[in-house]
Parts: sequence; structure tokens; C-alpha cells
Amino acid sequence: MDHMALPDAGAGSQAIRLEGLSVPGFLMGSEASLVRTSLTLADGKITDEAADQVVDMKGAMAFPCFVESHTHLDKAQMWNRTPNPNGTFDGALEAVRSDKEGRWDRPDLFPRMGFALRTAYAHGTRAIRTHLDYVGDTKAAAVSWEVFAELRAEWAGRIALQAAALTVGDMIDEDPTSLDGCADLVASHDGVLGAVTYPHPHLREWLKDYIKAATDRGLDLDFHVDETMDPTVNTLKDIAELVLEHGYDGKVLVGHLCSLSVMPEAEALATLDLVAKAGINVVSLPMCNLYLQDRHGARTPRNRGITLVHEMKARGINVSFASDNTRDPFYAYGDMDMIEVMREATRIGHLDHADPDWSRAFLTNPAAACGFEAPSLAPGAPADLVICKARNWTELFARPQSDRIVMRAGRAIDRTLPDYAELDPLMNALEPV
Repeated sequence: MDHMALPDAGAGSQAIRLEGLSVPGFLMGSEASLVRTSLTLADGKITDEAADQVVDMKGAMAFPCFVESHTHLDKAQMWNRTPNPNGTFDGALEAVRSDKEGRWDRPDLFPRMGFALRTAYAHGTRAIRTHLDYVGDTKAAAVSWEVFAELRAEWAGRIALQAAALTVGDMIDEDPTSLDGCADLVASHDGVLGAVTYPHPHLREWLKDYIKAATDRGLDLDFHVDETMDPTVNTLKDIAELVLEHGYDGKVLVGHLCSLSVMPEAEALATLDLVAKAGINVVSLPMCNLYLQDRHGARTPRNRGITLVHEMKARGINVSFASDNTRDPFYAYGDMDMIEVMREATRIGHLDHADPDWSRAFLTNPAAACGFEAPSLAPGAPADLVICKARNWTELFARPQSDRIVMRAGRAIDRTLPDYAELDPLMNALEPV
């Protein structure tokens, strides 16, 4: 299927009925995994009016365009100049730290972040939350937010963008005014306040400070949590307890939670009960965690690093999946492609042979967690669709769906992906690593 395969259903067009589509049942009010239906498109929207033209889709699967709730656009596409030396988490931290020095300015950030957005758009993503590093040089951090704001304006109407500050709590110990400065910057950009949480004697005090700073400014919170295979690490419990204790009513999104998969079962499940009670949202990043966790030289990994998504879903916790990093020291691969994330999450987390509505975790769940407009196939919704030749889940996941059609406002877009060679001027390596 090429981008010219469907009639134009954009502004001023005739009404086009796509007949015989297969779509996730929950989008049509059904408990079935997939249902066969038809969608009529006109004037860039889904409509219930009579069709002027009918196209037989032969069972092709269709989704509303996807929502990414956890990415790192400021790190995207660094690999060719600063690869991870050993594939470990510590190796990633050091590589990013060294890459930032003297490099993360507008001439570097704007093209790398824009490259990632062009890729995501071509694959069929309509909304993204990215984390922006706020560690060390606060002037450099401000530049990242300025570049983000410029890109958000440029991409308005194509990809809705949010940014969350990625900080470390010990900055409060070093400078008690630092959190207020960060929170003010975030608020000025309508952003989200966030941090990495890890065991520390002052952790709970830091978390109280973040909750207060967010409450005072009406901000949501987003934390990187327990990205380790150490079974003794459980800062998630602290977050849930303090959200409940302070009655914080903003949205809280937590990502990773790898240690839940190796800690004693009773402790893990009791923690999830608290998370459910606190109304905390979770995003799992299975591709990046599979890459980093339980990595040891010349030793086969024993653990996957994915968090307890089935147990979360059973408790009514809002669970999403996302790409996380893309061709940077934290993850050498990836392409900002939510169908790839869906395919790999299904394999890594055994989402098959489970409840039929896991597709929510790539559509409406991340939208709810971040406050984006909910993807929908109801009349009046934008005709923003990803259509694949596959007719069922196994056909969808067996191939990369590189021939998918992406429609925006009723028109099939040109899905040509940006060329990696465009980034060569930003790289130090003469040859790809």
C-alpha cells in the first residue's frame, strides 16, 4: 500500500467509506479483540453521513494515530558520535554526560529532535511526551526548553507535544532554590515536573518538595522509577504513599519499575495495591529495559526487565507502553514507531493470550495519562488513521508493516523516512559505529 492508495478525504472532499476494516473492539464499544466495521471520512473527519464512494479494505487493520507517553527527544540519534561503550546503564549515563559538554545547543538539538519527530509522524504518531534533561548546567537546560517550544509550535496540528523536566533530587541538597527555578521554567512552557527516583536518605523529603512545587503551579508529575534489577529498590512505594498522604490530585506518571519484576511477590503486589489506590499511571518501556537490564559481559541475561503489566492491569492501573530512547546510549535501536513498540511489547510481555484490549495501552491509556486528546474512531473525530494490510493480530505482528498507510485529516501522507545521512554533520565519526 503506497501513500496514493486511498482517495482524498480531506477538506472539501466527497465522503469516502472505507468498508471492511478490522479495528480494536474497545474503540467500537465491543469486548471483542477485533471487530469488522466501516468508517466514513469526509472533510478531514470521521462522519456518519452517507458515502459518495466506497472502498473495499479487505479486512485491513486500522487504528487511530498513536500516542507516545515517554521519549527522550533531546538524546535522539546520538549513537554514531557517542555510542554506549558496553551496553550497560552506567555506560549510558557516562556517554550522555560526555556528549552534552559543549554540544547540546540549538544547532545540535533542533535537527536531532526534528529528525525524531519526522520519523514518528511518518510512522503514525499524533502525540508525544518527551523528557528533557535538567541536570548540571541550568542554562543548557533552558536552551533545550527553548528548542522544544520552537518545535512544538512548528509541529502544531501534526504532533501534539509535551515536555517533562528530567531532574535528580540531590540538586535540592546542593541548592535549595534549584527546584523552584526548574518548576518555574517548566510552568512557563506548560510542561510537566519530573525526576529520577532512587534510594537515598532524603528521598521522601525530595518527593514532598516535588509534590509541593507541582501543586503550587498546577503541574503534573512524571518520574523515572526503579530502573534496576536490584530487588531491594522500591521507591515506587514512597511515591504512592506520599501522593496519598498529600492528597495530590494532579496526574502522576511513573516509568520503568524494573525492580518490581525481581522483588518478593508479596511486596511487589502490595506496592501495586498502593499505586492503584493513589491513581498513579504507569508506562512500561520494554525495548529499552530489555537492552539495558541484566546485562553482564559474556553472560546471557536471565531477566527481561519488563515491569508487572498484567498485575497492574488486573488492579485497574492505567498502563501504557512507549519507545523511550531512540538510537542513543540508552538504546541503540528503535525508530519512534509505535507499531514496533506494540509488536515487541506483545512478545516481551506475553500480551497475547491475555485480555483482548491491550491496544488501549498504545492509544487511549497514554492519552489519559498525559492529558492528550483521546484517540477515537467516533463520528466527529479527526480522520487520523494508521491502516495496515494485516487482517488480524498475528499478521500485524509478523511483519514490520512498512507498507502501512498513515492518514492525517483524511489524506494519506508521504511516509518517506528521513535519511540518517542528514545527521552526518552533527556526528564526529566518519563511519557509522
